[in-house]
Amino acid sequence: MTENILKDKTYKFAIRSINLYKYLCDKKREFVMSKQVLRSGTSMGALVREAEFAQSKADFINKMSVALKEANETRYWIDLLKETNYINLEMYESIKADCEEILKLLVSTVKTAKNNLNK
Repeated sequence: MTENILKDKTYKFAIRSINLYKYLCDKKREFVMSKQVLRSGTSMGALVREAEFAQSKADFINKMSVALKEANETRYWIDLLKETNYINLEMYESIKADCEEILKLLVSTVKTAKNNLNK
């Protein structure tokens, strides 16, 4: 069940990342950090989807671990965008909350999968 929630949330987050990218490029004329948040923010969901058909438990753990790294990177770019005033506090708090929820889900998924691997 957690995987379906994670799949849904990362997909919706990818859409938010794409929309943030378009906003930053069109309205703020920012092209470097926006590209980074686009890449990392969309790759989380792609990795979760890849993990659905992992070749082994170890492959599943690897894909989810990489998704976790991408989520953490995304959080970094979101923090920078806020601190450099490219996004306002309201935008920041909203997308940060979504990103942190995904981070928590991924941490839990990776921990559970690692525990199950050792059984």
